[in-house]
Amino acid sequence: MSVVKINALTVPAEMRETLEQRFASRGGMVDSQDGFEWFELLRPVAGTDQYLVYTRWRSEADFQAWMDGNMRAAHAQGDGTERPKPASTDSALWSFEVVQSTGPKP
Repeated sequence: MSVVKINALTVPAEMRETLEQRFASRGGMVDSQDGFEWFELLRPVAGTDQYLVYTRWRSEADFQAWMDGNMRAAHAQGDGTERPKPASTDSALWSFEVVQSTGPKP
């Protein structure tokens, strides 16, 4: 059964572009991770300042492997410079199991 992880990031208006650029520059880093199924960065439209980072995984173990290994590398500064200030001021990780799923019929 797949699992969904949603990271709710509180992002001040002046940091939105920075957050989106950081995700764009890391594009593809999770794509080849074993068990990875889907990623979406959701920008708030109205009523909230929270971005949602949606990922779907084959299993909890696959997600934990990403967290314990490659995720840390993806967020590290590889060039030895000081790590930039976070774009978000707060975050919360939400976890779900996929109970039902559907998509368009071919």
